[in-house]
Amino acid sequence: MIDFRYHLVSIIAVFLALTVGLALGTTMLQDPLLSTLQSETADLRGQSEELRLERDAAERVNDGADELSEAAAEDLLEDRLRGLGVAVVVAPGADEDMATALSTRIEEAGGEVVGRLSFTEEFPDEANAAFVDELAVQVSAEAEEMSGGAYVRSATLIGGALARTGDDEESEDDEDEDGGGDGRESAADEEGSGDGEESEGGDGVDPAAVLSAYTEADLLAVDGDPAGAADAVLVVAPAVDGVEGDPERTNTVVATVAATLREEVGPTVLAGDTRSGQGEGLIAQVRAHEPSYATVDVAGRPMGDIVTVLALADSLEGDGAAYGVGEGVEGFLPSPLPGARSEDSEGSDGDGEASGRPDDEARRATGGE
Repeated sequence: MIDFRYHLVSIIAVFLALTVGLALGTTMLQDPLLSTLQSETADLRGQSEELRLERDAAERVNDGADELSEAAAEDLLEDRLRGLGVAVVVAPGADEDMATALSTRIEEAGGEVVGRLSFTEEFPDEANAAFVDELAVQVSAEAEEMSGGAYVRSATLIGGALARTGDDEESEDDEDEDGGGDGRESAADEEGSGDGEESEGGDGVDPAAVLSAYTEADLLAVDGDPAGAADAVLVVAPAVDGVEGDPERTNTVVATVAATLREEVGPTVLAGDTRSGQGEGLIAQVRAHEPSYATVDVAGRPMGDIVTVLALADSLEGDGAAYGVGEGVEGFLPSPLPGARSEDSEGSDGDGEASGRPDDEARRATGGE
């Protein structure tokens, strides 16, 4: 039978073995272990310092690129958007400073910012989806013929309200005044004379009334007078951390609006910062579906704002492409660069008769075509 003394001796033996093991371990392993840890720490410190130096150098290079962009902006942008009316559309959660800077660049390129439309946080809110749909039905004169969901309908109405109207009539009137006409009124003039229809959109609704309806519903804020004045659209994407509500839903709604505006108005660019072109950013998401409008993920600093305007000028000839540094881009900027617009190209966008690039032959020669 095992007695108490056996248990006591066993316990003492175990503790003695642990003590001896710890003593031997710390004595024999202390120096090698400390040397290894010190060496690894020194390596990590060296790598950290190298990364810090590389980061500082990259920041200086970027700052220098911005300075160079500022200095060359006049030559790079001169007349690229000459005579073009551009509506700047600001998504919920977008950087207002970015929108302002891009508006300035548009004007430097000879374009006119006909107005800024800022969607409120209430517009993409799921709780307001039924209201947005009902408003679209109320505003439209052809509600029974409208297709798509609430946001497609609303974007169709807003796009129709923005799209330039009356250019054809004005040009024909000018010809008649100059003696170039045949003395007869055109069919468009006959239809629009005396009844005010020339101010209506494609669905028979006054463009200003459409924008006013969405403004009064607190879904949209409008600066300027963009009704019937836009040849192109610049959409400022939401900042990754700027959306107060559901970011994923907001991104979906903004993508729908951008695609619809492209159909209703014409050349469209969706612009955001580098984060918007990564991961869950809006631009990264829409690029996965190859949108019909151009995208830029380097806006927000001088060189990126210039690239955005060049992308808009480039998209006057087609659907545009993806520019910046994110996945799936065609390049950092359009290559070759779009040419300056001539006087003949002013007011002719969308009818296919005049090119936004009067120097296409030189571009083709440069591009090796």
